[in-house]
Amino acid sequence: MGYKPLLILGGIAATPVAAATLNVTIPPIDTAEYHKPYVAIWLEPAAAGGAIRTLSVWYEVSKKGNEPGTKWLSDLRAWWRKGGKSLKMPADGVSGATRAPGTHSVTLPADLKPGKYVLNVEAARETGGREVVRMPIEVPVRRASSGGSLELGDITLSPK
Repeated sequence: MGYKPLLILGGIAATPVAAATLNVTIPPIDTAEYHKPYVAIWLEPAAAGGAIRTLSVWYEVSKKGNEPGTKWLSDLRAWWRKGGKSLKMPADGVSGATRAPGTHSVTLPADLKPGKYVLNVEAARETGGREVVRMPIEVPVRRASSGGSLELGDITLSPK
């Protein structure tokens, strides 16, 4: 009998907030010299202050030598200033290779605390442009969408 309250409380404490899927579209750009964009995706508290949580960073992970792929991460200026420069790359479960045009999915972590956040998606491309899309979201997650104008296309967030 003494164990039941602990088991019930343990079950409640272990219940995660439902995860969500973020779909990020990288549009095709008709140009003579196309380079896949570097992309950073992160969450920050909606209220001013508080640490960011980097969800994904796509860059040239295999580029080595005098100018490794990490050298150009600072081109993702908003993410870099908010906390990207302190993140050691490659970061397990966060970093990955650049992506070709198309729609790519990222799963939001299930351990997010309920509350209001700003979801940020930033893209920067060599000999191209730079764009940041900021989208207010709330956990538990409801459907939300936004979109970019050049480097980023549709961005949608859906509960799983």
